Amino acid sequence: VQLQASGGGLVQAGGSLRLSCRARGFDPHRFVMGWFRQAPGKEREGVSCIGGNSGSTVYVESVKGRFTISRDEVQNVVYLQMDGLKSEDTAVYYCATDYPEGLCVPWVLKNVHRWDYWGRGTQVTVSS
Repeated sequence: VQLQASGGGLVQAGGSLRLSCRARGFDPHRFVMGWFRQAPGKEREGVSCIGGNSGSTVYVESVKGRFTISRDEVQNVVYLQMDGLKSEDTAVYYCATDYPEGLCVPWVLKNVHRWDYWGRGTQVTVSS
């Protein structure tokens, strides 16, 4: 199981970025995939997940209405579209999978330590 995240960068407040997570060694459409972030001096937190097969989604309250998680079933890529970015969104963003589980519900997203497979982070910096 390998995950590779990309797409971070520097953007002004109100701008947009799209993060990508390429999965290798397993089918990301069958298992739950998630995006997490860690700001300096803070705990890693779950941002969003998408359930295996069902495609059900969960978002942390602070990004609802601004971020959208999706999958490309041909490319084996999971995306996080981030619109209306705020300075408080500045963090290193990680993608992860709870392979071989498929459930995406709020308590799964919040329980960072149950997620076993992680990609390298990608830095997102939002300037105000």
